Amino acid sequence: MAEADNTKQESRIFEPPASLVQQATISGMPAYQALCQEAERDYEGFWGRLANETLEWHKPFTKVLDESKAPFYQWFNDGELNVSYNCLDRNLKNGNADKAAILFEADGGEVTRVTYRDLYERVCRLANGLKSLGIKKGDRVVIYMPMSVEGIAAMQACARIGATHSVVFGGFSAKSLQERINDAGAVAVITADEQQRGGKQLPLKAIVDEAISLGGCESIRNVIVYRRTGGNIGFTEGRDLWLHELVANQPTDCEPEWVNAEHPLFILYTSGSTGKPKGVQHSSGGYLLWTALTMKWTFDIKPQDIFWCTADIGWVTGHSYITYGPLAVGATQIVFEGIPTYPNAGRFWDMIARHKATIFYTAPTAIRSLIKAADADANVHPSKYDLSSLRILGSVGEPINPEAWMWYYRNVGQERCPIVDTFWQTETGGHMITPLPGATPMVPGSCTLPLPGIMAAIVDETGHDLPNGQGGILVVKRPWPSMIRTIWNDPERFKKSYFPEEFGGKLYLAGDGAIRNKDTGYFTITGRIDDVLNVSGHRMGTMEIESALVAHPLVAEAAVVGKPDETTGEAICAFVVLKRARPSGDEAKQIAKELRDWVAKEIGPIAKPKELRFGDNLPKTRSGKIMRRLLRVLAKGEEITQDISTLENPAILDQLKQAQ
Repeated sequence: MAEADNTKQESRIFEPPASLVQQATISGMPAYQALCQEAERDYEGFWGRLANETLEWHKPFTKVLDESKAPFYQWFNDGELNVSYNCLDRNLKNGNADKAAILFEADGGEVTRVTYRDLYERVCRLANGLKSLGIKKGDRVVIYMPMSVEGIAAMQACARIGATHSVVFGGFSAKSLQERINDAGAVAVITADEQQRGGKQLPLKAIVDEAISLGGCESIRNVIVYRRTGGNIGFTEGRDLWLHELVANQPTDCEPEWVNAEHPLFILYTSGSTGKPKGVQHSSGGYLLWTALTMKWTFDIKPQDIFWCTADIGWVTGHSYITYGPLAVGATQIVFEGIPTYPNAGRFWDMIARHKATIFYTAPTAIRSLIKAADADANVHPSKYDLSSLRILGSVGEPINPEAWMWYYRNVGQERCPIVDTFWQTETGGHMITPLPGATPMVPGSCTLPLPGIMAAIVDETGHDLPNGQGGILVVKRPWPSMIRTIWNDPERFKKSYFPEEFGGKLYLAGDGAIRNKDTGYFTITGRIDDVLNVSGHRMGTMEIESALVAHPLVAEAAVVGKPDETTGEAICAFVVLKRARPSGDEAKQIAKELRDWVAKEIGPIAKPKELRFGDNLPKTRSGKIMRRLLRVLAKGEEITQDISTLENPAILDQLKQAQ
């Protein structure tokens, strides 16, 4: 844990532009402080007011927060609403019917404009189609889709009929998909024949078939297939059906299913420090409230804005800031199928220029890869494109290093766009700590201050507050509406993971280390405190990758750590002991490739180790505990200066220095 104040090293402060401050939803620091004080003064009153002002309720709530079963907090739990109604019907009623909801740009550059009325009709037809299959309120539906209007419509259709969706990122393997189908007890999978990425067709339906064939998926009654590429796929009679045939003759209206505010809107699986993925369960009312509020506060969204979040709907960022948040506030957004470097690394800048995007929200990994590309080829440098439409930039997924922040600020924002460096998690539902574009002075690399109503703090291992300038553990002291409700089917793991007894069962444990600047009180995230890696903004448990490696017939033992990487933030480094002699030379390279491909098949390509190192054993204490701190030092290529007197086999360290 950091002891020094590493935010002191960054002394540059950038004020928000005066023109933006004047027009901003939260205008200036006094307005931010007034909201914080309102929350401090009357916590329930603050959230109750916002819930009434922001959402349309079918049955108004009378109770804001129920803490009687803490930490299983409930918000607005005697109120009823429908999430899809709040995102679509409200926009038809308030004059947005013909406004563009989505500007969809396909991998090949084709653009489709979808109005709020178009989207409403698509969602209603699909919702009616799902109902015709007997899918009803409370059923779980797995969505394994490419980035598409159909993917967003599938999520909204589930919300409309009260089915709980679980979206699985299209890069996950058949085994990962099977685990999630089983855990959720899903009755249907909505997928596509293939997905199109970077000019390539990648299978989806074939992976669904493989997942179901692995067993334990008996709950699945239907597989609904969106025809994206027209590729050849297998079809199981009686189970599989085409999406276009399912919706062909369905009515374009569908009465929403009114649900309790606490009804599970979705389950999203995230990696934990143990091997089994955690099904993070989110509510309907509290979650939607926060996605809408953060669209207004963090992105200062205005009716004329063109908003672009580059995430995939398979991650929480795509849930909150593509499928739900922008539609809940009647925004026009760009939705993109593809990768930032195809057909060339100027794709993002070209799209901003063509669509006149005003708010751009992407990940540090993408920024760093585009810095490299611009250094290598002046033709794809942001300065070659007209980015004058931009007014706000955002960063998401991991802390952004100050150098990348400055490049983004100067070259993309042209030193006039505030950068909202957003800290949040799958479990929090929306932004927690972030600058506000019309209020907060920005410091490169710092996510600055918590949003109003978010009681963030830094504590030691016993849960006691630490002074500013001292690194510790990030916690949230009070529940908030969009927080995780439980881990699906595992309430004990929920309590242990997020409200551990060593913190009195009262503090939400974020799992990240952080430090606050002595002078400003600004937060800087210092990294995970558990065995979870953050690769390109995607969280993966080391245990999950280790389990996959050990499942390979050649592997006796494996340990996985993270190492800094200038593009992905963190890279996966695996230390492996084989069941046979330690390989060297070409044989080591060949086995390393085989193990990488194996991990990609078991979990997904994003989990492939960047480095593999082979040893006769792993560095262990005499009691048999793997000394991971030494592996982290080796992974970084640093010299070991720590005491290794408790190490049983010091000679192993030299073997493990060589990477494949």
